[in-house]
Amino acid sequence: MASFTDLAAIVVICEPRARLWQRSRREIQRVGVLRFLDVLAFRIYYRFALAGADNAWSRATLNDLFERYSAVPASCRVLETPSPNSAEALKLLQEIRPDLIVARCKNILREQVFQAASIGTFVMHPGVCPEYRNAHGCFWALARRDLGNVGMTLLRVDPGVDTGPVYGYYRCNFNESRESHIVIQNRVVFDNLDLLRAKFEEILSGRAQTIDTTGRSSRAWGQPWLTSYLRWKRAARRRSA
Repeated sequence: MASFTDLAAIVVICEPRARLWQRSRREIQRVGVLRFLDVLAFRIYYRFALAGADNAWSRATLNDLFERYSAVPASCRVLETPSPNSAEALKLLQEIRPDLIVARCKNILREQVFQAASIGTFVMHPGVCPEYRNAHGCFWALARRDLGNVGMTLLRVDPGVDTGPVYGYYRCNFNESRESHIVIQNRVVFDNLDLLRAKFEEILSGRAQTIDTTGRSSRAWGQPWLTSYLRWKRAARRRSA
């Protein structure tokens, strides 16, 4: 954002461990105890089998971005906080009075927070909305073999969960047999940075048009399951053979 806007502030979210337990309880309520074991199994599998390669990819991607873009200006304020809804985060937003906010977090924002920007608060949602709402849309599109809907949605935040006006869909060429869903959902952002810049410039100038999603199916998806991951990878290998 600093390459084409006056970047006023960055809010860094340092979540307490208790937040993970809150999300776990919500997922148990959503899918039940037995299916939550499937969720937990995937988390364990990911940590030991996939996280190392994904972290290496992230480091290489960050190094590339550091070479392509200038450093964040010294005038940019940086706040570390346990939640984007914290009092100090809201105070910062009220002080800088931003035109536009980009939220890159899993938290549901309070109205006071997402309405702090005069133009709006936008998210780069990892999934095509409204079909794949919630934080793991790319995973579920891959697992369901809905490859045409593996992508990212740029939308403006409203009081719902990933239900705001859609400003664009962004996709990339990916290798589903070799890449994890985490790499893929990050690439649909990083492979489209130039297009995103153009869209944000349209939004800031008031020229951007929204995409009509009336009549399309809408569903909020939960955490990835190990059983679904294994089925996805088997199908991906068969497809590439």
